[in-house]
Amino acid sequence: MSLVTPLNRVLGLGKAAGAAEHWWTQRLTAVSLIPLSVWFGYSLVTLPGFDHATVVAWVQKPVTSILLILFVGAAAYHSFLGVQVVVEDYVPGKASRVGALMFSAFAHTGLAVAAIFSILKIAFGSL
Repeated sequence: MSLVTPLNRVLGLGKAAGAAEHWWTQRLTAVSLIPLSVWFGYSLVTLPGFDHATVVAWVQKPVTSILLILFVGAAAYHSFLGVQVVVEDYVPGKASRVGALMFSAFAHTGLAVAAIFSILKIAFGSL
């Protein structure tokens, strides 16, 4: 009995066809998060205060908005990839695994979209 699907057999792929791509993507998001996290931490530490007006003025700077969006996107995708590995490794049963992966995808996408929407709303002065 072979665990390789017919399509993967034709394409010459084993049962872990996308594993290398997944691994590289997770490493790339981790590397991108290093400078973004350093920038984010430094920016927060150097803010003169955490009152509403100061934070809004900080987010309204174009460079800050762009870096915040990149930070949120990279963090959400990196988190999704990590949760996916945990679910695939530890959730028993195909239906439970698919449900958990779907919930994770919707949750990560929803949180990322909400965060990016909030950043854009502040950046363009709608708040």
